[in-house]
Amino acid sequence: MAAHVDGLTATVLDQTGLAQKGGAVTSHIRIGATGAVRVPPAGADLILGCDIVVAAGAEARARMTPGRTRAVLNDHAGSIAEFTHDADARLPVADLLRLIEQACGRDGVVALDATRIATDLIGDALATNLFLLGLASQKGWLPVSPQAIEAAIALNETAAGANIRAFRWGRVQAAEPARAAAAARSVEADAVPEHHRLSASLDEVIARRVKALTLYQNKAYAARYAAAVAAVRAAETRVFPGMESLARATADSLYRLMAIKDEYEVARLYTDGDFARMVAGQFEGDYRLHVHLSPPLLAGEDPTTGRPAKRSFGPSVFLLFRLLKRLKFLRGGAFDPFGWTDERRAERKLRETYLALAGEIARDLTPARHAIAVALMAAAQRIRGYGPVKMAAMAAVEAGRAPLLAAFRRDEPPAPLARAAE
Repeated sequence: MAAHVDGLTATVLDQTGLAQKGGAVTSHIRIGATGAVRVPPAGADLILGCDIVVAAGAEARARMTPGRTRAVLNDHAGSIAEFTHDADARLPVADLLRLIEQACGRDGVVALDATRIATDLIGDALATNLFLLGLASQKGWLPVSPQAIEAAIALNETAAGANIRAFRWGRVQAAEPARAAAAARSVEADAVPEHHRLSASLDEVIARRVKALTLYQNKAYAARYAAAVAAVRAAETRVFPGMESLARATADSLYRLMAIKDEYEVARLYTDGDFARMVAGQFEGDYRLHVHLSPPLLAGEDPTTGRPAKRSFGPSVFLLFRLLKRLKFLRGGAFDPFGWTDERRAERKLRETYLALAGEIARDLTPARHAIAVALMAAAQRIRGYGPVKMAAMAAVEAGRAPLLAAFRRDEPPAPLARAAE
Protein backbone atom coordinates (compact mmCIF):
# COMPACT_ATOMS: atom_id res chain seq x y z
CA MET A 1 0.00 0.00 0.00
CA ALA A 2 2.89 2.35 0.73
CA ALA A 3 4.27 1.65 -2.75
CA HIS A 4 0.85 2.43 -4.23
CA VAL A 5 0.78 5.74 -2.32
CA ASP A 6 4.18 6.57 -3.84
CA GLY A 7 2.97 5.63 -7.34
CA LEU A 8 4.98 2.41 -7.54
CA THR A 9 3.98 -1.16 -8.31
CA ALA A 10 4.31 -3.90 -5.71
CA THR A 11 3.89 -7.66 -5.60
CA VAL A 12 3.79 -9.89 -2.54
CA LEU A 13 4.19 -13.64 -2.13
CA ASP A 14 3.69 -15.09 1.36
CA GLN A 15 5.12 -18.51 2.10
CA THR A 16 3.22 -19.48 5.22
CA GLY A 17 4.43 -23.02 5.87
CA LEU A 18 3.16 -23.95 9.32
CA ALA A 19 2.06 -20.40 10.13
CA GLN A 20 -1.41 -21.54 11.12
CA LYS A 21 0.26 -23.46 13.96
CA GLY A 22 2.60 -20.67 15.01
CA GLY A 23 5.31 -21.44 12.46
CA ALA A 24 7.35 -19.11 10.29
CA VAL A 25 6.16 -16.82 7.50
CA THR A 26 8.53 -15.71 4.74
CA SER A 27 7.26 -12.94 2.46
CA HIS A 28 8.79 -12.05 -0.92
CA ILE A 29 8.08 -8.37 -1.62
CA ARG A 30 9.11 -6.73 -4.90
CA ILE A 31 8.57 -2.99 -5.39
CA GLY A 32 8.79 -1.36 -8.81
CA ALA A 33 9.99 -4.62 -10.37
CA THR A 34 8.65 -6.69 -13.25
CA GLY A 35 8.71 -10.41 -13.82
CA ALA A 36 8.36 -13.16 -11.23
CA VAL A 37 6.98 -12.34 -7.79
CA ARG A 38 9.51 -14.50 -5.96
CA VAL A 39 12.80 -12.80 -5.09
CA PRO A 40 15.47 -14.68 -7.09
CA PRO A 41 18.58 -16.26 -5.57
CA ALA A 42 21.14 -13.63 -4.52
CA GLY A 43 18.55 -11.02 -5.51
CA ALA A 44 17.39 -9.51 -2.20
CA ASP A 45 18.18 -5.87 -1.50
CA LEU A 46 16.82 -5.99 2.05
CA ILE A 47 16.11 -8.73 4.58
CA LEU A 48 13.76 -7.71 7.39
CA GLY A 49 14.52 -10.48 9.86
CA CYS A 50 11.79 -10.18 12.48
CA ASP A 51 12.68 -13.75 13.52
CA ILE A 52 16.42 -14.42 13.36
CA VAL A 53 15.89 -18.20 13.12
CA VAL A 54 13.93 -17.81 9.88
CA ALA A 55 16.29 -15.13 8.58
CA ALA A 56 19.25 -17.49 9.05
CA GLY A 57 17.52 -20.38 7.31
CA ALA A 58 18.64 -21.68 3.94
CA GLU A 59 15.57 -20.22 2.17
CA ALA A 60 16.41 -16.65 3.24
CA ARG A 61 20.21 -16.92 2.96
CA ALA A 62 19.90 -18.12 -0.63
CA ARG A 63 18.54 -14.64 -1.47
CA MET A 64 21.48 -12.79 0.13
CA THR A 65 24.70 -11.65 -1.48
CA PRO A 66 27.57 -9.51 -0.12
CA GLY A 67 27.67 -5.97 -1.40
CA ARG A 68 23.97 -5.92 -2.31
CA THR A 69 21.85 -7.32 0.51
CA ARG A 70 21.22 -5.37 3.70
CA ALA A 71 19.75 -7.09 6.74
CA VAL A 72 17.88 -5.58 9.69
CA LEU A 73 17.55 -8.30 12.33
CA ASN A 74 15.73 -8.84 15.56
CA ASP A 75 18.21 -10.87 17.61
CA HIS A 76 15.82 -11.39 20.52
CA ALA A 77 16.42 -14.85 22.01
CA GLY A 78 12.95 -16.33 22.22
CA SER A 79 11.95 -19.85 23.27
CA ILE A 80 12.78 -22.72 20.94
CA ALA A 81 11.18 -26.13 20.51
CA GLU A 82 14.10 -27.97 22.16
CA PHE A 83 13.19 -26.25 25.45
CA THR A 84 10.28 -28.70 25.86
CA HIS A 85 12.84 -31.53 26.14
CA ASP A 86 15.87 -29.66 27.51
CA ALA A 87 15.25 -26.90 30.06
CA ASP A 88 18.80 -25.60 29.49
CA ALA A 89 18.37 -25.20 25.72
CA ARG A 90 19.21 -21.72 24.45
CA LEU A 91 18.80 -20.09 21.06
CA PRO A 92 22.29 -19.90 19.44
CA VAL A 93 21.88 -16.25 18.44
CA ALA A 94 25.60 -15.63 17.83
CA ASP A 95 25.86 -18.60 15.46
CA LEU A 96 22.73 -17.54 13.53
CA LEU A 97 24.02 -13.99 13.25
CA ARG A 98 27.36 -15.28 11.96
CA LEU A 99 25.60 -17.21 9.16
CA ILE A 100 23.76 -14.08 8.03
CA GLU A 101 26.91 -11.95 8.18
CA GLN A 102 28.69 -14.51 5.98
CA ALA A 103 25.86 -14.30 3.43
CA CYS A 104 25.43 -10.50 3.46
CA GLY A 105 28.79 -9.22 4.55
CA ARG A 106 29.25 -7.87 8.07
CA ASP A 107 28.86 -4.21 7.05
CA GLY A 108 25.40 -4.90 5.65
CA VAL A 109 23.90 -6.25 8.89
CA VAL A 110 22.20 -4.37 11.72
CA ALA A 111 21.13 -6.60 14.63
CA LEU A 112 19.47 -5.57 17.90
CA ASP A 113 16.97 -6.83 20.45
CA ALA A 114 14.03 -5.13 18.76
CA THR A 115 11.46 -7.05 20.81
CA ARG A 116 12.79 -5.68 24.09
CA ILE A 117 13.23 -2.12 22.81
CA ALA A 118 9.85 -1.94 21.08
CA THR A 119 8.10 -3.44 24.11
CA ASP A 120 9.74 -0.89 26.41
CA LEU A 121 8.83 2.02 24.11
CA ILE A 122 5.35 1.00 22.97
CA GLY A 123 4.30 -1.47 25.64
CA ASP A 124 3.61 -4.33 23.23
CA ALA A 125 5.90 -6.87 21.57
CA LEU A 126 3.67 -6.70 18.47
CA ALA A 127 5.31 -3.32 17.76
CA THR A 128 8.57 -5.10 16.90
CA ASN A 129 7.94 -5.50 13.16
CA LEU A 130 7.01 -1.86 12.55
CA PHE A 131 9.98 -0.79 14.68
CA LEU A 132 12.32 -2.75 12.40
CA LEU A 133 10.62 -1.31 9.34
CA GLY A 134 11.22 2.21 10.67
CA LEU A 135 14.89 1.43 11.24
CA ALA A 136 15.28 0.18 7.66
CA SER A 137 13.42 3.23 6.33
CA GLN A 138 15.68 5.68 8.15
CA LYS A 139 18.74 3.83 6.85
CA GLY A 140 17.50 4.52 3.32
CA TRP A 141 17.13 0.83 2.52
CA LEU A 142 13.47 1.00 1.42
CA PRO A 143 12.32 2.24 -2.02
CA VAL A 144 9.21 3.88 -0.53
CA SER A 145 9.06 7.07 1.52
CA PRO A 146 8.39 7.10 5.27
CA GLN A 147 5.43 9.38 4.63
CA ALA A 148 3.89 6.74 2.36
CA ILE A 149 4.43 4.03 4.98
CA GLU A 150 2.67 6.11 7.63
CA ALA A 151 -0.19 6.78 5.20
CA ALA A 152 -0.49 3.04 4.56
CA ILE A 153 -0.58 2.32 8.30
CA ALA A 154 -3.35 4.90 8.76
CA LEU A 155 -5.35 3.44 5.87
CA ASN A 156 -5.12 0.00 7.46
CA GLU A 157 -7.02 1.35 10.49
CA THR A 158 -5.64 -1.33 12.84
CA ALA A 159 -3.84 0.09 15.91
CA ALA A 160 -2.70 2.90 13.62
CA GLY A 161 -1.49 5.17 16.41
CA ALA A 162 0.67 2.54 18.10
CA ASN A 163 2.03 1.27 14.77
CA ILE A 164 3.01 4.75 13.62
CA ARG A 165 4.74 5.38 16.96
CA ALA A 166 6.62 2.08 16.58
CA PHE A 167 7.67 3.01 13.03
CA ARG A 168 8.88 6.44 14.16
CA TRP A 169 10.81 5.01 17.09
CA GLY A 170 12.53 2.67 14.65
CA ARG A 171 13.65 5.70 12.69
CA VAL A 172 14.91 7.31 15.91
CA GLN A 173 16.82 4.11 16.72
CA ALA A 174 18.63 4.37 13.37
CA ALA A 175 19.39 8.08 13.65
CA GLU A 176 19.82 8.62 17.40
CA PRO A 177 20.22 5.28 19.20
CA ALA A 178 21.19 6.99 22.47
CA ARG A 179 17.89 8.90 22.45
CA ALA A 180 15.89 5.72 21.87
CA ALA A 181 17.79 3.91 24.63
CA ALA A 182 17.21 6.76 27.08
CA ALA A 183 13.49 6.79 26.26
CA ALA A 184 13.28 3.01 26.73
CA ARG A 185 15.01 3.26 30.13
CA SER A 186 12.66 6.04 31.18
CA VAL A 187 9.56 4.06 30.21
CA GLU A 188 10.95 0.94 31.84
CA ALA A 189 11.66 2.76 35.09
CA ASP A 190 8.08 4.08 35.20
CA ALA A 191 6.11 1.09 33.92
CA VAL A 192 7.98 -2.19 34.41
CA PRO A 193 7.22 -4.02 37.68
CA GLU A 194 10.19 -4.48 39.95
CA HIS A 195 10.11 -8.26 39.58
CA HIS A 196 10.57 -7.88 35.80
CA ARG A 197 13.82 -5.92 36.23
CA LEU A 198 17.20 -7.62 36.51
CA SER A 199 19.31 -6.77 39.53
CA ALA A 200 22.34 -4.61 38.83
CA SER A 201 24.65 -6.16 41.45
CA LEU A 202 25.01 -9.09 43.82
CA ASP A 203 24.10 -6.80 46.72
CA GLU A 204 20.81 -6.01 45.00
CA VAL A 205 20.18 -9.70 44.25
CA ILE A 206 20.57 -10.56 47.93
CA ALA A 207 18.51 -7.60 49.18
CA ARG A 208 15.60 -8.36 46.84
CA ARG A 209 15.59 -12.03 47.80
CA VAL A 210 15.69 -11.24 51.50
CA LYS A 211 12.62 -9.08 50.93
CA ALA A 212 10.93 -11.85 48.91
CA LEU A 213 11.62 -14.50 51.57
CA THR A 214 10.25 -12.20 54.25
CA LEU A 215 7.00 -12.02 52.31
CA TYR A 216 7.19 -15.75 51.67
CA GLN A 217 7.46 -16.65 55.37
CA ASN A 218 8.86 -14.09 57.83
CA LYS A 219 11.96 -12.07 58.80
CA ALA A 220 13.58 -14.96 60.66
CA TYR A 221 13.33 -17.22 57.64
CA ALA A 222 14.84 -14.52 55.40
CA ALA A 223 17.61 -13.97 57.96
CA ARG A 224 18.70 -17.62 57.62
CA TYR A 225 19.17 -17.06 53.90
CA ALA A 226 21.04 -13.78 54.37
CA ALA A 227 23.38 -15.24 56.98
CA ALA A 228 24.24 -18.30 54.87
CA VAL A 229 24.99 -16.21 51.78
CA ALA A 230 27.00 -13.66 53.78
CA ALA A 231 29.17 -16.40 55.30
CA VAL A 232 29.98 -17.91 51.90
CA ARG A 233 30.60 -14.48 50.42
CA ALA A 234 33.05 -13.61 53.20
CA ALA A 235 34.90 -16.89 52.69
CA GLU A 236 35.16 -16.30 48.95
CA THR A 237 36.48 -12.78 49.51
CA ARG A 238 39.08 -14.24 51.87
CA VAL A 239 40.45 -16.76 49.35
CA PHE A 240 39.79 -14.81 46.10
CA PRO A 241 39.26 -11.08 46.73
CA GLY A 242 36.93 -9.52 44.15
CA MET A 243 35.46 -12.81 42.91
CA GLU A 244 31.69 -13.40 43.27
CA SER A 245 30.94 -16.61 41.34
CA LEU A 246 30.53 -18.75 44.47
CA ALA A 247 28.51 -16.13 46.34
CA ARG A 248 26.22 -15.68 43.36
CA ALA A 249 25.71 -19.43 42.94
CA THR A 250 24.92 -19.67 46.64
CA ALA A 251 22.49 -16.74 46.51
CA ASP A 252 20.68 -18.22 43.50
CA SER A 253 20.51 -21.82 44.73
CA LEU A 254 19.53 -21.14 48.33
CA TYR A 255 16.74 -18.85 47.21
CA ARG A 256 15.46 -21.48 44.80
CA LEU A 257 15.48 -24.09 47.58
CA MET A 258 13.95 -21.85 50.25
CA ALA A 259 11.20 -20.18 48.19
CA ILE A 260 9.34 -23.45 47.63
CA LYS A 261 6.31 -22.88 45.39
CA ASP A 262 3.90 -24.66 47.72
CA GLU A 263 0.15 -24.18 48.14
CA TYR A 264 0.54 -21.19 50.47
CA GLU A 265 2.91 -19.41 48.09
CA VAL A 266 0.69 -20.03 45.06
CA ALA A 267 -2.22 -18.54 47.00
CA ARG A 268 -0.15 -15.50 47.99
CA LEU A 269 1.08 -14.84 44.46
CA TYR A 270 -2.43 -15.03 43.03
CA THR A 271 -3.78 -12.55 45.58
CA ASP A 272 -0.96 -10.06 46.25
CA GLY A 273 -2.26 -7.64 43.58
CA ASP A 274 0.37 -8.14 40.86
CA PHE A 275 -1.58 -10.91 39.14
CA ALA A 276 -4.82 -8.88 39.14
CA ARG A 277 -3.02 -5.85 37.69
CA MET A 278 -1.40 -7.98 34.97
CA VAL A 279 -4.76 -9.45 33.93
CA ALA A 280 -6.44 -6.03 33.96
CA GLY A 281 -3.69 -4.72 31.69
CA GLN A 282 -4.26 -7.50 29.16
CA PHE A 283 -8.05 -7.84 29.08
CA GLU A 284 -11.10 -5.61 29.36
CA GLY A 285 -14.83 -6.12 29.62
CA ASP A 286 -16.48 -9.09 31.33
CA TYR A 287 -14.28 -12.13 31.80
CA ARG A 288 -14.05 -15.05 34.19
CA LEU A 289 -10.79 -16.49 35.46
CA HIS A 290 -10.31 -20.23 35.77
CA VAL A 291 -7.23 -21.71 37.43
CA HIS A 292 -5.94 -25.19 36.64
CA LEU A 293 -4.64 -26.89 39.77
CA SER A 294 -3.54 -30.32 40.92
CA PRO A 295 -4.48 -30.24 44.63
CA PRO A 296 -3.22 -33.04 46.90
CA LEU A 297 -5.75 -35.82 47.56
CA LEU A 298 -8.18 -34.37 45.00
CA ALA A 299 -6.15 -34.45 41.80
CA GLY A 300 -6.29 -38.09 40.84
CA GLU A 301 -4.13 -39.54 38.08
CA ASP A 302 -4.00 -38.52 34.44
CA PRO A 303 -4.72 -41.73 32.49
CA THR A 304 -2.39 -40.71 29.67
CA THR A 305 0.69 -39.49 31.53
CA GLY A 306 0.27 -41.31 34.84
CA ARG A 307 1.01 -38.02 36.60
CA PRO A 308 -1.31 -36.04 38.91
CA ALA A 309 -4.18 -34.63 36.86
CA LYS A 310 -5.16 -30.97 36.82
CA ARG A 311 -8.66 -29.68 37.42
CA SER A 312 -10.22 -26.38 36.48
CA PHE A 313 -11.47 -24.15 39.31
CA GLY A 314 -13.60 -21.07 38.73
CA PRO A 315 -13.40 -17.56 40.23
CA SER A 316 -14.50 -18.75 43.67
CA VAL A 317 -11.07 -20.37 44.13
CA PHE A 318 -9.65 -16.88 44.76
CA LEU A 319 -11.65 -16.75 48.01
CA LEU A 320 -9.85 -19.93 49.06
CA PHE A 321 -6.52 -18.40 48.03
CA ARG A 322 -7.11 -15.38 50.28
CA LEU A 323 -7.73 -17.67 53.22
CA LEU A 324 -4.86 -20.00 52.41
CA LYS A 325 -2.23 -17.27 52.18
CA ARG A 326 -3.03 -16.28 55.78
CA LEU A 327 -2.24 -19.81 56.95
CA LYS A 328 1.39 -19.80 55.84
CA PHE A 329 2.42 -19.93 59.52
CA LEU A 330 1.43 -23.62 59.33
CA ARG A 331 4.05 -24.27 56.65
CA GLY A 332 6.28 -27.23 57.51
CA GLY A 333 4.75 -27.75 60.95
CA ALA A 334 2.83 -30.61 62.48
CA PHE A 335 -0.51 -29.08 61.45
CA ASP A 336 0.44 -28.32 57.85
CA PRO A 337 -2.08 -30.32 55.78
CA PHE A 338 0.15 -30.13 52.72
CA GLY A 339 3.46 -30.79 54.43
CA TRP A 340 3.22 -34.56 54.71
CA THR A 341 3.53 -35.39 51.02
CA ASP A 342 6.75 -36.97 49.74
CA GLU A 343 7.45 -33.90 47.60
CA ARG A 344 7.22 -31.41 50.49
CA ARG A 345 9.33 -33.64 52.75
CA ALA A 346 12.01 -33.97 50.06
CA GLU A 347 12.01 -30.21 49.44
CA ARG A 348 12.52 -29.42 53.13
CA LYS A 349 15.26 -32.02 53.44
CA LEU A 350 17.14 -30.66 50.43
CA ARG A 351 16.80 -27.09 51.72
CA GLU A 352 18.40 -28.04 55.04
CA THR A 353 21.10 -30.06 53.27
CA TYR A 354 22.17 -27.06 51.21
CA LEU A 355 22.04 -24.65 54.13
CA ALA A 356 24.39 -27.01 55.97
CA LEU A 357 26.54 -27.32 52.83
CA ALA A 358 26.84 -23.55 52.61
CA GLY A 359 28.07 -23.53 56.20
CA GLU A 360 30.68 -26.20 55.47
CA ILE A 361 31.91 -24.33 52.40
CA ALA A 362 32.15 -21.07 54.33
CA ARG A 363 34.20 -22.82 57.01
CA ASP A 364 36.52 -24.95 54.86
CA LEU A 365 36.91 -23.02 51.59
CA THR A 366 40.41 -22.87 50.11
CA PRO A 367 41.62 -21.62 46.72
CA ALA A 368 41.91 -25.21 45.46
CA ARG A 369 38.36 -26.00 46.54
CA HIS A 370 36.73 -22.91 45.01
CA ALA A 371 35.76 -24.42 41.64
CA ILE A 372 34.27 -27.51 43.31
CA ALA A 373 32.32 -25.32 45.72
CA VAL A 374 30.83 -23.35 42.82
CA ALA A 375 29.79 -26.59 41.13
CA LEU A 376 28.27 -27.89 44.37
CA MET A 377 26.14 -24.82 44.98
CA ALA A 378 25.18 -24.26 41.34
CA ALA A 379 23.89 -27.85 40.96
CA ALA A 380 20.65 -26.98 42.75
CA GLN A 381 19.71 -24.61 39.94
CA ARG A 382 18.96 -27.66 37.80
CA ILE A 383 15.97 -28.43 39.99
CA ARG A 384 12.87 -27.30 38.10
CA GLY A 385 9.24 -28.19 37.69
CA TYR A 386 6.65 -29.56 40.08
CA GLY A 387 5.46 -32.93 41.28
CA PRO A 388 7.10 -35.95 39.59
CA VAL A 389 9.24 -33.70 37.39
CA LYS A 390 10.72 -31.92 40.39
CA MET A 391 11.18 -35.16 42.35
CA ALA A 392 13.20 -36.63 39.47
CA ALA A 393 15.31 -33.47 39.23
CA MET A 394 16.00 -33.51 42.98
CA ALA A 395 17.05 -37.15 42.81
CA ALA A 396 19.46 -36.41 39.97
CA VAL A 397 21.02 -33.50 41.85
CA GLU A 398 21.30 -35.62 44.99
CA ALA A 399 23.12 -38.36 43.06
CA GLY A 400 25.58 -35.90 41.54
CA ARG A 401 26.34 -34.10 44.80
CA ALA A 402 28.07 -37.01 46.54
CA PRO A 403 31.20 -37.18 44.32
CA LEU A 404 31.51 -33.40 44.30
CA LEU A 405 31.28 -33.22 48.08
CA ALA A 406 33.85 -35.99 48.44
CA ALA A 407 36.19 -34.11 46.11
CA PHE A 408 35.68 -30.89 48.09
CA ARG A 409 36.61 -32.65 51.30
CA ARG A 410 39.67 -34.27 49.65
CA ASP A 411 40.78 -30.92 48.25
CA GLU A 412 40.93 -32.55 44.82
CA PRO A 413 38.74 -31.79 41.78
CA PRO A 414 36.84 -34.71 40.18
CA ALA A 415 37.71 -35.65 36.59
CA PRO A 416 35.09 -33.52 34.78
CA LEU A 417 36.18 -30.37 36.62
CA ALA A 418 39.84 -31.15 36.00
CA ARG A 419 39.21 -31.51 32.25
CA ALA A 420 37.19 -28.29 32.22
CA ALA A 421 40.04 -26.43 33.93
CA GLU A 422 42.53 -27.71 31.37
